[in-house]
Amino acid sequence: MDDTRLADFWAAARAAEPTLPETLPEAWAFGATVEQADELLALVLDGTKTATASALWDHESAGESVPAIGEVGIVLDGEDRPSAVIVTIAVDIVPFAEVSAEHAWDEGEGDRSLDFWRESHERFWRSHSENAVGFRPDMPVVCERFRLVYPSAGAAS
Repeated sequence: MDDTRLADFWAAARAAEPTLPETLPEAWAFGATVEQADELLALVLDGTKTATASALWDHESAGESVPAIGEVGIVLDGEDRPSAVIVTIAVDIVPFAEVSAEHAWDEGEGDRSLDFWRESHERFWRSHSENAVGFRPDMPVVCERFRLVYPSAGAAS
């Protein structure tokens, strides 16, 4: 990742949204592939995707903390270019089988149904999990809701 590009992006974001913290937040991409990163970022930028899910076990395996309300993140595209700033507005940890249809809709993927969400996320965690267990129907899922701060959804059009 280009540190200068990231710093310039953060400076532009802070100029547009002065309430953002001075400290450069973590930068990351959605998904596990270039294609997933770009597809999911596009959904964020057009306002369709306002939620995401991660496996609690993956956070633990990687030594990462669970997202917290108010946490700011820079979303990268598939080429590691900073493209959006989001702020976490809600976090719930529930078993996979208890993820709600509302959360599936807010993730904005596929037909936005709970059936699609379950099938695609099970496949994702079976293929890309960072922990030894991978996927289980009772696995704890971190359901995060976020707000797009920069660029605004209107800027993506």
